[in-house]
Amino acid sequence: MLSRNDILNASRSAGFDLCGIARPRPLHANAQHLRQWIEQGCVGGLDYMCRNADKREDATLLVEGTQSVVVCGVSYKSDINTHYTPEQSCKVASYACNRDYHKSIKKMLLRMLSLLRESHPSLEGRAFTDSAPLFEKQLAVDAGLGWIGRQSLLITPQFGSYVLLGELLLNEACDSYDTPLEGVGCGECHRCVEACPNLSINNNRTIDARRCISCLTIEQDNVADMPLHGWIFGCDECQMCCPYNLRAAHHTNPSFDPLFNPCDLSAEDWLTMSEEHFAERFGTTPLRRSGLQRIQDNINK
Repeated sequence: MLSRNDILNASRSAGFDLCGIARPRPLHANAQHLRQWIEQGCVGGLDYMCRNADKREDATLLVEGTQSVVVCGVSYKSDINTHYTPEQSCKVASYACNRDYHKSIKKMLLRMLSLLRESHPSLEGRAFTDSAPLFEKQLAVDAGLGWIGRQSLLITPQFGSYVLLGELLLNEACDSYDTPLEGVGCGECHRCVEACPNLSINNNRTIDARRCISCLTIEQDNVADMPLHGWIFGCDECQMCCPYNLRAAHHTNPSFDPLFNPCDLSAEDWLTMSEEHFAERFGTTPLRRSGLQRIQDNINK
């Protein structure tokens, strides 16, 4: 049987700020909400959300034999978006100014798994971050890390929503499991709803991807010609106003240090940039996902 303390110690050694352990369970309510969200058309161009519904609902179908779901979080808060003004052009979501978190977090999770195998040689598990069909925010709630805020993001008491998540699905039981937090939440605060320029935040803690600037700049074509309000990759509007984010400490893990400041780049810099320069300077960041041409197109919208 796995020790909760050993898991927490391994997570700290790997560089995570948060860690919790949940029992796997069928997430029927989340699956129903997802179906309703899709039926209402809010999925927009996020077609991948329509696939693997059974595995998303039940982690034991994604990884057979799963007995423990370890959810880890790491803060990425920096000063990047504190310099933005409403008139600022060429804004980039702060997470995208760092190295691609998928690679960083996957490496950290595999480090955790390696540490746990030192005392449990037969331990089997798989590591995921963001790309697998998992209700990872609900799993984080089950693991006691935080709650799902009005803007659909996980909010943690310590680090707000500036947290990136990763999961280990393990084939051994744990000696104790965490439970959801009590006595915290968004209360009557609606700042994120009021701050969204395109009114993309629904009243049931979901996002209308057809209006969300982050989705429009990265995930799908802006067929409705929605305004981007100066954002060229992602959007932090609903996070910059959150009280938990305003008082959260900055990140401490150097793997999430910003590699560039968008305020140092003008529209002309982006529009005259060569593919070679883009690959050299931004090839290790999430910006590579959209590519230079998409970013240049966003500037012109």
